[in-house]
Amino acid sequence: MKVATIDDDGLDGRLTLVDDDLSGFFLGAARTLQQALDTGNFAVLPDRYVLDPFRCASPLPRAYQFLDGSAYVNHVELVRQARGAALPDSFLTDPLMYQGGSDSFLAPRDPIVGDRDWGIDFEAEIAVITGPVQMGASMQEALGAIRFVMLCNDVSLRNLIPGELAKGFGFVQSKPACAFSPVAVSPDALPGWKDGKLHGLLNIDLNGQPFGRLQTGADMTFDFGQLICHAARTRNLAAGTIIGSGTVSNKLNGGPGKTVAEGGAGYGCIAEQRMIETIQTKAPQTPFMQPGDRVQIWMEDARGQSIFGTIDQTVKQPG
Repeated sequence: MKVATIDDDGLDGRLTLVDDDLSGFFLGAARTLQQALDTGNFAVLPDRYVLDPFRCASPLPRAYQFLDGSAYVNHVELVRQARGAALPDSFLTDPLMYQGGSDSFLAPRDPIVGDRDWGIDFEAEIAVITGPVQMGASMQEALGAIRFVMLCNDVSLRNLIPGELAKGFGFVQSKPACAFSPVAVSPDALPGWKDGKLHGLLNIDLNGQPFGRLQTGADMTFDFGQLICHAARTRNLAAGTIIGSGTVSNKLNGGPGKTVAEGGAGYGCIAEQRMIETIQTKAPQTPFMQPGDRVQIWMEDARGQSIFGTIDQTVKQPG
């Protein structure tokens, strides 16, 4: 099953069930995806319509909860290596996770509004939408609660992060609204889904040039079952909870590191390329995003057909 939410000027949009090739859709009997998740009603109305990606909101335009992990520990290791710090052993057994804003997500083609001095960065991620999860859920229960999988651009304001983390209390200003792919796909309809991981090639272009061509399953330290269990250790998770993977990162970027242009897999965010540059030359070279810069994030199946549609965003100066 593939679902999307069409912007109908309501806060939660209109649920649609999408053709496999993303060409058309049927309206859901439930008005919103949240209603369908709450009731299990994914029946459709009879009329079919052409899907216009410019009308798509994020599948859940707002959610009860967004928890973003850091499942690709290679990314965390590079962050620490760039500043001369070792990776604690616990990072390999206990996932990092923070609670992000979920009251209003950007549509897949909405601009990223931010000041050029904030250090605007994209983060290409995989995310899942859960059904209800009971506190203390088992791994089997956690994996069984995954209803849909989608892509995420978890926007980060890198120049604001150090000041917030120095307070010892987490992200607020440095993590503005993020965006998700136009389409979310149920695991049973998703090529490459196995044991709580999505195996496939994640494509990222920056200003029309390949920036990342990353394998999503190969170097994922914590699968989504583990992330959900971590999130539900001391709380129930409501249906419609979103769990993010953190920046997709491949170990082959470690050590010398290579951009796509150099024959490597590239990176899932600008910060990771800057970390490699810092490790190599003691100083970052690649600038963060500026007004007018454009990022595109998507995945394709074996036939070259887009699986989730494309996150396609351009940076816009406030005002």
